[in-house]
Amino acid sequence: MAGIVIIGAGASGLMAAIAASEDKDNNVTVFERQGRVGRKILSTGNGRCNLTNTICNSKNYHGEDASFAMGALAAFPPQRTIEFFKSIGLLTTEEYGGRVFPKSGFAGSVLDVLRNICEKNEAEIITDCAVTGSLKRPDGTFEILLGAEKRYADKVIVACGGIAGTKLGGVKDGYDILKSLGHSCTKLYPALTQIRTTPDYPRALKGIKANAALKLKNSGRTIFENDGEVLFTETGVSGTAVFEASRFASSPPFADEIVLDFLPDMTESDVQDYLVSQKRIFAHLGKDRSLTGALHPRLGMMICKMAQVGPADMCENLSRSEIDRLIDAAKAFTLKITGVSGFEAAQVTAGGISTSEFNPQTLESTVTKNLYACGEVLDVDGDCGGYNLQWAWASGALAGRTL
Repeated sequence: MAGIVIIGAGASGLMAAIAASEDKDNNVTVFERQGRVGRKILSTGNGRCNLTNTICNSKNYHGEDASFAMGALAAFPPQRTIEFFKSIGLLTTEEYGGRVFPKSGFAGSVLDVLRNICEKNEAEIITDCAVTGSLKRPDGTFEILLGAEKRYADKVIVACGGIAGTKLGGVKDGYDILKSLGHSCTKLYPALTQIRTTPDYPRALKGIKANAALKLKNSGRTIFENDGEVLFTETGVSGTAVFEASRFASSPPFADEIVLDFLPDMTESDVQDYLVSQKRIFAHLGKDRSLTGALHPRLGMMICKMAQVGPADMCENLSRSEIDRLIDAAKAFTLKITGVSGFEAAQVTAGGISTSEFNPQTLESTVTKNLYACGEVLDVDGDCGGYNLQWAWASGALAGRTL
């Protein structure tokens, strides 16, 4: 019987344990440094667990070689994820943009069924047990260091996750273990996190949400663009559109400006016609109410302030130059980027153990035989919307099944 040790009981580690334990010739043990398994699973999707996305392709993944992820994702695509969870008792529902959630609306349901299957398959999970190192022995087996204690294994899967979400247990253990076994690590950056900006406008708009088209720029050149929800915070901007953009603000070439179009479905000519109409409809109101009915009142007034269109005069007196400035401010609301929130707030780590040192079809190390890695510890990260958990399930299943 082969002794299999899995280091980490997050999403990829639990999936690897289930896949490996399906082979009754495997004796599977999972070591988890925290007191409970799957804490990050419970926090995903605002506690609802966005467990995959049916619209999934290579464009949704990043890293030095984003195509590396396609081997695992082809073997275990989103539909197979949905079928797998259904087979172990979890019902799911698909929502906007292909996002898939448990029908219960409760992330704990996902963790419950994973634990149930681990127990059924007799995969042993040991919590409050940090792996402090691993050594390759002359006979080809592994020595697992658990503080003063030692365990031995024929094969090892490193599934420790990344350093992001330190409050939920993000650690650098996996990087350290794999580096000690001959692997290299790229530079690490926080991803899916808030972008920090000069605070003048965001602070005044704290708590306001808006749908917007977003561009990140570096020295005037657009390096990333998307659209979606933007949330203003005390120190900058957040929301799903910003989360997806954040890796391009935290890593080279480092965006220095974020440009927001709050009327993306309207051309400049459309906005001009709208404002001319507002002159008539709200002739008796101050000019700072020019965007009433188009945007959240506080956001509309802030755009007027940015455009230097104040309340001292009436809407009926809006000049052509003021209308032009309002159009520019509403469709190119520009904030200087000062950085991003750190790893403690990030949902995902960009960067990780170099994928060039692993076989994409098996996730076995090309440096150390019988050593595997899966999930976030590798240099693969996905967009916001279920893509990172899909990578965790797919890579965990591949690592566990190809042992």
